[in-house]
Amino acid sequence: MASLSSDTLAARPVSSGPMLYVSLLVELLRSRPELLFWMATLAQALLWTLVPTLTYSAPPGNVPLVLAAGHEWVAGSRLGPPLANWLAEIAFDLFGHRLFGIYLLSQVCVATSFWAVFALGRAIVGAHHAVMAVLLMTGIIAFSLPTPEFGAPVLAMPLTALSLLHYWRAVGEDRRRYWLVLGLDLGLLLLTTYAGLILLGLLALFTFSTAQGRASLANLEPWLGGMVAVLIVFPHLMWIDRTGGASAEPLPDASSLLIAAGRLAGWLQSVGWLVAFHAGALVLVVVAGGLKVDPRTAAPVFERAPVPPFAKQFVYTFAIAPALVGTLLTVLLGKPAPIGGTGGLVMLSALGVIVAAGNVIRLYRQSILGRAWLAVLLVPPAAVIGASILLPWTLGIGFEVDRPASAMGEFFTDTFHRRTAAPLRIVAGDAQVAGLVAMASSDRPSLFLPEKPELTPWVSDADIRQHGAIVLWQVSDNTGAPPAAIKSRFPDLVPEVPRSFERPVQGRLPLYRIGWGMIRPQAAGAAPAK
Repeated sequence: MASLSSDTLAARPVSSGPMLYVSLLVELLRSRPELLFWMATLAQALLWTLVPTLTYSAPPGNVPLVLAAGHEWVAGSRLGPPLANWLAEIAFDLFGHRLFGIYLLSQVCVATSFWAVFALGRAIVGAHHAVMAVLLMTGIIAFSLPTPEFGAPVLAMPLTALSLLHYWRAVGEDRRRYWLVLGLDLGLLLLTTYAGLILLGLLALFTFSTAQGRASLANLEPWLGGMVAVLIVFPHLMWIDRTGGASAEPLPDASSLLIAAGRLAGWLQSVGWLVAFHAGALVLVVVAGGLKVDPRTAAPVFERAPVPPFAKQFVYTFAIAPALVGTLLTVLLGKPAPIGGTGGLVMLSALGVIVAAGNVIRLYRQSILGRAWLAVLLVPPAAVIGASILLPWTLGIGFEVDRPASAMGEFFTDTFHRRTAAPLRIVAGDAQVAGLVAMASSDRPSLFLPEKPELTPWVSDADIRQHGAIVLWQVSDNTGAPPAAIKSRFPDLVPEVPRSFERPVQGRLPLYRIGWGMIRPQAAGAAPAK
């Protein structure tokens, strides 16, 4: 079998000629690779937990919508499978309705992904080369800048990495009990995102197309692992069967797919973006790889045992195939971003580079290699901090993360309390504004989206009549009139005077203006406005 642990771990780094200088990074890599791994991983996790906690006044992207769905504890919705929503709600509640819990959860996912790749790399190429792969992953933007936006794509990253690790344990090392763990991983992945079907399909194809994979199917454990996966997703499958749907948008018909199939340029553009996400890793490869360096230059050498063909085939397949299939499906289905997120598609790309580099890796320019890695680690969070402080003052540019979420939640919750003497149970409006208030309100009301009510099926018209609601929209003109979807859904709504909020870093930006109206609950319908 292709168990490599004893061979690869026995491979030690050897020096190449006289060494006059060894940088701290190289010395740690030589003597304490596990320590270097944890230092790098925890440093990145700490940075991307603290930076959004200290600089964001509102969460990025769809986090409010994720929390709104998680708050209802439904087995599924048109937003997708529920696991990421549930975990977000747990983390948010656990830390007292503070976004720190969400950002910490995201970085736990990233750190777990790095650990799984390190463990897989240690089994295939040895500890020293595995750490190199993780250091390269630091330079892949998919594992840093987008990660504070917790959701299914972020949660899918560790589940993808763990699935690949445990598949290798089960098939590559013939440790059959790991089939059950793999079933758990894949079940949770499918309970997180339907894009997990890409990995499931590729694993099945790889298993049936390799002799070692086919041989593993003669045992009972793979089929038991499949049963574990089905049991985990069974409640969600029941929801799909009961509601008759699993996605917010219908799949295109065959003719649409044929038209999209000709969009080769769009697919190449998606692949190009994935390559661009590796910019930091490419910088590290160029710095350390000896480009335009005298081959006689002394350099530390890290040598490993030869990697067997099956291990190479496994790493190369899952370093390349997920990205190609994921981007192709993105173009065919007309999605604006890679299905399931970028991180899961490039999980093994760095390890693939290390395997392709050969059994002997020399680290040139070690005096600047450490500084280059620190720059790759520190520049993105520093850019986020600088942009959030400087751009509002210099160019008058704001971001979604600088919206005054706490002030908005407090004002509308307090207003509803004073006018109705009842708790705020429902917030309606567009996802960007109403979702933010639903998240920031101390009452944690349910979210209702009038424009797309199928996304929030947990609120009905009867609920709104019974409990009342605050209806919100972003003001884009001087009238403050509600958008057409809100007018159509609530024809009797009387708009209030728009409310303006100051951002934490106001700069030259206009005040953040919110249009709003209130629907009184039935029990307080006659209560006078104060």
